[in-house]
Amino acid sequence: MASLNYVVLAGNLTRDPMVRNTPSGTAVADLGLAVNEKYKNKAGELVETTCFVDIVAWGRQAEVCQQYLHKGSQVLIEGRLQLDQWESKEGEKRSKLRVRADRVQFLDPPSRRPEGQPQAESHGPEAAHDQPPPPPPDGDTPF
Repeated sequence: MASLNYVVLAGNLTRDPMVRNTPSGTAVADLGLAVNEKYKNKAGELVETTCFVDIVAWGRQAEVCQQYLHKGSQVLIEGRLQLDQWESKEGEKRSKLRVRADRVQFLDPPSRRPEGQPQAESHGPEAAHDQPPPPPPDGDTPF
């Protein structure tokens, strides 16, 4: 049986990108993403839930995220789940599941973008050939 590790998320950043560099100089950006879902429960009441996801981007993509994104920016993330494991100072084993971004696409309309930000920004191995995803068939977006 084959395995598949592929994640697509669209939402809003919960904070400005935090970028640091590895000892070799590679940029690493930590992003927080809020993905909202609205639905009606059995009683007919509108319910909104939010899922918070940690994202990591590397290299030039991390630098571009720091340059153009800010808290509240709308983004589409394509990537894969990554399990980070470490040991705390007290010797306890810790782990954290997050998404390693292969592609970050900026979704903000022109009126919400800082001056100088490109209209649609896509970064990843196939970024030059990608088109934005089509809208859902019914015209409703889940966020």
